[in-house]
Amino acid sequence: MNSLYKFIVTPLNKRYNNEINVGDKKLIVNSSVEEFTFISREAKVVSVPSEYKTDINVGDTIVIHHNVFRRWYDQKGVERNSSSYFKEDLYFVQPDQIFMYKRNNQWKTFGGYCFVKPVKNDNPISNVIDKKLVGILKYGNKYLEEQGVFPGDLISYPNKREWEFVIDQELLYCMKSTNIIIKHEYQGHEAEYNPSWAQSS
Repeated sequence: MNSLYKFIVTPLNKRYNNEINVGDKKLIVNSSVEEFTFISREAKVVSVPSEYKTDINVGDTIVIHHNVFRRWYDQKGVERNSSSYFKEDLYFVQPDQIFMYKRNNQWKTFGGYCFVKPVKNDNPISNVIDKKLVGILKYGNKYLEEQGVFPGDLISYPNKREWEFVIDQELLYCMKSTNIIIKHEYQGHEAEYNPSWAQSS
């Protein structure tokens, strides 16, 4: 079972991550199928495109766009699957809907994307917890390495270029590698920021 140009995937766990662990209790944080924040972004690859050359293999875990598993209500109030739905628990995924893949417990970015870790705001008079538009590169790629930017580097990016993800219970921002506009040569002692809700996801 192969598509010519699309991947076929199944949710890694559930389609929605509507619960978080608080101590020994489970807390329901979402009850809407249309709220994209709690849609699962991880899937297992069932088949790869027959006419598309890719480093991704069957069985790999991938990080995908939230619209793949998203459900919605039509004008009559009937709950519908996304346009990516194939059958049963299988979905089509376009290559440009994939941001990262995991093999042998190692994450690798895909399609020109990278992932950035937010840092704590060190301004003592600010109520903002994390420093805006600044982060530490977590997962890079060959393009960024050619520009002299490597994981662990402190970088800056433009406003509204990042998408929020929780990967392995860690808050990360995904963006196009070309949106990394500054590498800070003189780094202080920036502390990574990971909110408790991400650790409970």
